[in-house]
Amino acid sequence: MTCHISLCLPPGPDRGKISKYMGDLDVALPQLAGHVDSLWMTDHFIWDSDPCYEAWTVMSYLAARWPQYRIGSIVLGQSYRNPALLAKMAATLQQLSGGRFIMGIGAGWKEDEYRAYGWPYPRAAIRIEQLKDTLEILTRMWREPGPVTWRGRHYRITNAICEPRPDPVPPVIVGGGGRKTMRLAAQYADGWNLPDSSSETFRERLAILHQHCEEMGRDHANIEVSLLGRLSVATTEQTARERNSRSWEREGAFIGSSSQVIEQMQAFIDLGVNRFILEILEFSDAEVIGILKEDILPALR
Repeated sequence: MTCHISLCLPPGPDRGKISKYMGDLDVALPQLAGHVDSLWMTDHFIWDSDPCYEAWTVMSYLAARWPQYRIGSIVLGQSYRNPALLAKMAATLQQLSGGRFIMGIGAGWKEDEYRAYGWPYPRAAIRIEQLKDTLEILTRMWREPGPVTWRGRHYRITNAICEPRPDPVPPVIVGGGGRKTMRLAAQYADGWNLPDSSSETFRERLAILHQHCEEMGRDHANIEVSLLGRLSVATTEQTARERNSRSWEREGAFIGSSSQVIEQMQAFIDLGVNRFILEILEFSDAEVIGILKEDILPALR
């Protein structure tokens, strides 16, 4: 089975330097086109003291500026946008991008963002119920001829129209490793994503997804399995570790020389990963791009 490689872009400019952020894109993306198939944005407003862009605005820019790539969200927090508005936004981007958008969505988890921006932060069980409502509304508004009326536990729509509807309907990826979230992936999604995982945890979570699919009578092979991971690679392991921050290492990044990184990633492919969405340290560096194009990407494909 083919393993796809995707690039998760930085959420914002390092130390607020917009020229550096845009310059990195202009250096890296032309060289990676044809090797990396899609660009992804996380959906955060606050990350410690680091600057963060708003994801939808960046995805719209990327779709217009870089037609060689598909564009995805990894993953949107369902609480941050009204689900009917979200359906409309996605339908619009899908139309204007020529069908290149991938909708990644999760229940939301980062409490400080909720508090800072004034959103209620209900307990996890409620956020998962809200995610279910959101997935139902997305499905209905994209697929049913309007107007659409539907009432869930937390969200409702009344005579909602989503025209022009997306063509094709965007693939939906549900992100998260909780049992209830993964059940929603089995029920609604075209893909499932797990972030920053050890191989042991990944194996356990994937078995749960397969169990949910079996209970629903769905073939799990029809769900793309992706891993959001961090990558620090160099010609030597020592250099890769010197580049790497301690926080990345704690979160289980792929770190080392090209052969070491290939071995680390191959272990996940053997377990069932179909796609890596990689946050790459110094992704515009000439050495890093060369290692990706000449060593890592050919080996994993």
